[in-house]
Amino acid sequence: MISKQGNESALRIGVLTGGGDCPGLNAVIRAVVMTAVLSYGDSVAGFHDGWKGVLESRATELRVEDCRDLLTQGGTILGTSRTNPFAMENGIAKVKEGLDAAGVNALVAIGGDDTLGVATKLYESGIPVVGVPKTIDNDLSGTELTFGFDTAVQIATEAIDRLKTTAESHHRVIVCEVMGRSAGWIATYAGIAGGVAEIIVPERPFDVDQVCQRIVKRHTSGQYSSIIVIGEGSTLVPGPDRDGMERAMQDMARDAFGHARLGGIGSWLATEVEKRTGFEARVTILGHVQRGGTPTAFDRVLATRFGVAAVRAIHGGAVGNMVALRCGQVVTLPLEEGTRETKFLDMELYDGVARALLG
Repeated sequence: MISKQGNESALRIGVLTGGGDCPGLNAVIRAVVMTAVLSYGDSVAGFHDGWKGVLESRATELRVEDCRDLLTQGGTILGTSRTNPFAMENGIAKVKEGLDAAGVNALVAIGGDDTLGVATKLYESGIPVVGVPKTIDNDLSGTELTFGFDTAVQIATEAIDRLKTTAESHHRVIVCEVMGRSAGWIATYAGIAGGVAEIIVPERPFDVDQVCQRIVKRHTSGQYSSIIVIGEGSTLVPGPDRDGMERAMQDMARDAFGHARLGGIGSWLATEVEKRTGFEARVTILGHVQRGGTPTAFDRVLATRFGVAAVRAIHGGAVGNMVALRCGQVVTLPLEEGTRETKFLDMELYDGVARALLG
């Protein structure tokens, strides 16, 4: 492997995608391969299924001709998983064995806080790695935006537009549950863009009675339908309602990083709204629809910029860093800094813009 100071000669670069899939992953892979091969004369090994492929020494040669047409393709041609090398015995040693077996000098790890958290620990163990931030939730503190977020917001907004017409036809309340484990970026952006009646986010516990009171006021003042957008990680203010909600959702499974597999708060809320207001209520859980399909033009460009910058970082000796968007420019910063904390929703945007237009 190369030293942490880098080496300008041709390299064998590994690339993997970890965590949830996301629109734009293939655009990053394409940019990594084309930049590495065409600009530096490198070769590229793609590891299958995230860290799992490294642990199992499963890699494939990635050539320019294999990647030219990946820009518009959703998902990831390499596959992904939520495998955590540090959750198994001798995980670091097995990662090093997998990289050595593929002849890799340096690694590009594309993922969210879990994948990049693993990358941070591996770098501290002497493995040259550069991170590329990925999450549709847009909750990584090191970068202003992550690719996939724009696509997810667009998909959610289009869904809200469609839900509005059916809600108006039947005079219904429709709860639209969107992704967002601990940050309400998607819910807020899509809610503003869709002109919804209520936006509920993980950062602000809500009172279901107050939500119902506002819905009743809306429906008795000439508006006969309402759309509520809620982030999947949202919760209630402490009290009996919160206890009941938690009991209803207590059987959620957890992944290798200890995260609960969220989903269901929207269904619970729709049931409560109908029961407390008497208005017919329905729920639409967008779920993995937000992750799938072709990325928007913005996400294609951002993902491409990140992939190019990751290879340049390796050849510039900036291993142990991640690429990030700052003030419109792609920069590098230490992996540890970029994943240190969750980037929660800007509450000025929520209170000053989103809530000012609700009702």
